[in-house]
Amino acid sequence: MFSSRKQQPRKPYRIGLALSGGGARGFAHLGALKALRDHGIVPDVVAGVSAGSVVAAFHGAGLTEDKVLSIFQGARFKDFAEMIVPRRGFFALDRFIAMIEHECGVRRIEDLSVPTVICATDFDQGRRVEFTSGRLGERVAASCAIPIVFEPVVIGGVRYVDGGVLHNLPAWALRDRCDYLIGVSCSPMPDLESRSGGIVDVARRSFMLMAKSNIYPDLELCDLPVELTEVAGHAVFDLKQIEVLVEQGYLCMLRALRAAPRLPQL
Repeated sequence: MFSSRKQQPRKPYRIGLALSGGGARGFAHLGALKALRDHGIVPDVVAGVSAGSVVAAFHGAGLTEDKVLSIFQGARFKDFAEMIVPRRGFFALDRFIAMIEHECGVRRIEDLSVPTVICATDFDQGRRVEFTSGRLGERVAASCAIPIVFEPVVIGGVRYVDGGVLHNLPAWALRDRCDYLIGVSCSPMPDLESRSGGIVDVARRSFMLMAKSNIYPDLELCDLPVELTEVAGHAVFDLKQIEVLVEQGYLCMLRALRAAPRLPQL
């Protein structure tokens, strides 16, 4: 006699990992990835927004955390963003696009060795988008293009900006793709920050407030939501303490794994 209970359809992937935006704080994602691997947890699919999309792309290309760290050690903001006459933003991301594709060794998302989803915001239609194919560098740049600070990235005649405008954690893009979803947020805000009063500082803080408020619904979609609270004191564009950020990400993830009521079956 057959059971009347409907069998749930099998999802394409077992373990998914969603990585938030957070500027330079995104280096903490490298530490979180290392902690997961040390526990034998290897994601089958990864999604990223903004800084999380950078880490997702490098992970998808098979680069180790140490290799990614070496790429950025000693780097400066101007190495990846070029100041332009401000029309739709103060900086262009052409150098960043070239760096992503050069270091990853592939030009298209679908050529990455680990299935990867890059999430951004369609600025023209005001909607979230997920990229699973197409040119890698420009889609990662689109995901990172904080409005006003960076020019929107135009793809196929459509302007795209930072995915954090609508969803700073791309759990929504993976929830139906995997059985167990880990979400990592590296964008907490301190109570007080230095204030330069400049237009870029105003744009940056406004964006961070918006991203902070929209992240919680996506954290609730995760089986293991992890907030890297220790990184709150780090400046968004400061690349001088990336080793510290990696270590903090590692320790935060270790604590989350030890406290988790349920982990994926290995």
